[in-house]
Amino acid sequence: MSETKQHKKDTTAQAHNMQIVVFKLGQEEYGLHIDQIKEVVITPTITRMPQTPAFVRGVANVRGNVIAILDLEEKFGLLRNQDTISNGNHFTLVIESEDYKMGILVREVPNTLSISSANVEDSVFTGDSQSEQSYITGIVKLEKRLIIMIDIFKVINEKEAQQLFKKQEVQDSVA
Repeated sequence: MSETKQHKKDTTAQAHNMQIVVFKLGQEEYGLHIDQIKEVVITPTITRMPQTPAFVRGVANVRGNVIAILDLEEKFGLLRNQDTISNGNHFTLVIESEDYKMGILVREVPNTLSISSANVEDSVFTGDSQSEQSYITGIVKLEKRLIIMIDIFKVINEKEAQQLFKKQEVQDSVA
């Protein structure tokens, strides 16, 4: 057996299945590991917060927790699909870590997919020279689809997180 075929066989043997949540931003599909998402809810009323970045739509009350609602289309500079702009139904992916809670605004119901890690290509994109780290972790190849995998905890930089979640802690302590 040739070395290339043996390497491919070894790689396939090491592949494992994982679940991802897929959602659309602009015209593209993005995915998050399912373990980064606590729940999906219909987006509640969002209260705009002053002096926050444009991609922060505001805060919302989700099951008694006040969380920041982020618009990744705004953050990534993506064009919005006109059909989804006019549609009033929006969903929020609730993200929770030890450090903070936040919501990601999506305009369509997200799907859950079970994929093989063999279908994930490591990202060749490392971001622009200004970015401290890349939040794109890979590209999932499924037949005619390409899904951009992101690490949601790397999407906002440390300065934005401090600004955002310091205000959120103040909100939580007042509530």
